[in-house]
Amino acid sequence: MTIIGSIIGDVIGSVYEFDNIRTTEFDMFHPNCDFTDDTVLTIAVADCVLHNKDLAKTIWEYGRAYPNRGYGGRFYGWLQQNQLQPYGSFGNGSAMRVSAVGFAYDDMDTVLEVAKETAVVTHNHPEGVKGAQATAAAIFLAIQGRSKQEMKDFLSQKFNYDLDFTLDAIRPTYEFDETCQGTVPQAIVAFLESADFEHAIRLAISIGGDSDTIACITGGIASAYYKQIPVAMIDFVLDRLPNEYIEIINEFEAKYAFQRN
Repeated sequence: MTIIGSIIGDVIGSVYEFDNIRTTEFDMFHPNCDFTDDTVLTIAVADCVLHNKDLAKTIWEYGRAYPNRGYGGRFYGWLQQNQLQPYGSFGNGSAMRVSAVGFAYDDMDTVLEVAKETAVVTHNHPEGVKGAQATAAAIFLAIQGRSKQEMKDFLSQKFNYDLDFTLDAIRPTYEFDETCQGTVPQAIVAFLESADFEHAIRLAISIGGDSDTIACITGGIASAYYKQIPVAMIDFVLDRLPNEYIEIINEFEAKYAFQRN
């Protein structure tokens, strides 16, 4: 399982982004669930990885083709321009769209470099780059069969993220945060505390905040690590996606899923 894990996190988290829930016991198959900007841009990056497309142009084209999907204000402004210049963002948009990179490449140096390339077209602030790199690195390490402790140690040391907290400790007071530094560590810890893919998604959404993006980041890591996703979750999400997205997912899965196991 590859990028579908990220997309599942986005779709299931979508209804809780502005209606936070502070428990793991919630309806995963809410009828109002839908894909958001996280899915649009995850597909855009996957398309670039598969077909060697220009990142800035392709991300811009996908964003323009699927408007009104919850884009951040500065990114939405970027979509209205023809001069595609980065704007110094450290928002979590760089981290939520990067999962394809962690699945597609064979060595950590390449993963980190391409993750940076996917970020800097818009999010060229050091924290924006770091958030994308940390997410892709976590996926790569999971595919390589590293233990959760090894993953935690690497991500803490390489990116200087504090991962020594529990979700139970932050859940009562965690607030909406759209920055990489305020969501990527939380998404990683949700994965680290999880027992399986579904549990990871439930944990990510349970802390509140930017629920769809946190679950999107967690979902990418969890799909790489557990390599199994309940069929009901996959079917629920695929029913809500455009056919062209499903084609990209299938093509990406066919190329990268099995050779990484």
